[in-house]
Amino acid sequence: MNSKAELISNLDKIHTTELGKERIKRNLCLDTDDVVNWCIQKIQDASSDIFREGKNWYISIDNCVITVNAHSYTIITAHTNCKRNSNKKQNL
Repeated sequence: MNSKAELISNLDKIHTTELGKERIKRNLCLDTDDVVNWCIQKIQDASSDIFREGKNWYISIDNCVITVNAHSYTIITAHTNCKRNSNKKQNL
């Protein structure tokens, strides 16, 4: 099974911690409290590029990278690939 199919087949296991939730919201300037669902939607997007390197999956889409632990399915962090505009928020 390739990495993308493996991750997609385990979407129900994806979660994050409270600190992770705040870090992801801050790093991506998200205007949603449901960051796990936001990340899952990005992972499911057909245009997402998913690859596994070592103990983590990396999901690249819409100028952001989401990092998910491959064993626990914890969203560790997410960050943008471009300069952040603090006045612009991404909506769910």
